[in-house]
Amino acid sequence: INNGHTVQVNYPLGSYIEVGGHRYELLQFHFHTPSEHQKDGFNYPMEVHLVHKDGEGHLAVIGVIFQEGEENPQIQTLLENLPKEIGKQEIHRGASINPVMFIPANTDFYKYSGSLTTPPCSEGVYWMVFKHPIEASMEQIERLKEVMGENNRPVQKLNSRSLLKSWSEQHQQQEQPLYEFY
Repeated sequence: INNGHTVQVNYPLGSYIEVGGHRYELLQFHFHTPSEHQKDGFNYPMEVHLVHKDGEGHLAVIGVIFQEGEENPQIQTLLENLPKEIGKQEIHRGASINPVMFIPANTDFYKYSGSLTTPPCSEGVYWMVFKHPIEASMEQIERLKEVMGENNRPVQKLNSRSLLKSWSEQHQQQEQPLYEFY
């Protein structure tokens, strides 16, 4: 669906993440141009948010930034099946986008408790933002930007939030991974 703010793909139940043994179901993923998260004070050209919800209604969002590079097959499938009308959901049974393909090879990520980036901007959202970007071609990013416009929320002050990282500087291996993606 193109909801007038972003291109959003609603996802059928069955895909989920586990965070510390707690299960969050994937509801949808959507895009922002430019990125809503910055790295070293820099906005990347695009970001995808994979929105998950647990049985109690708590949200966990995975953010993945995009840099210009090679064509991205998942983005290409999305572009080939873009909705024609704003606000009207379209179902494409022949199209397949696997959101696991948005996860970078290096799974180091930052985490913090924040808010939704669109109204009502509810607090208490568990954010995981991958450290390393994935690629999409300049043409793909520009085509999505033409549809959505610049739809990123300005970066907010950190205030009293703690920004944590999933890796140690010594790159010590954990016996059991704390985060799993399915």
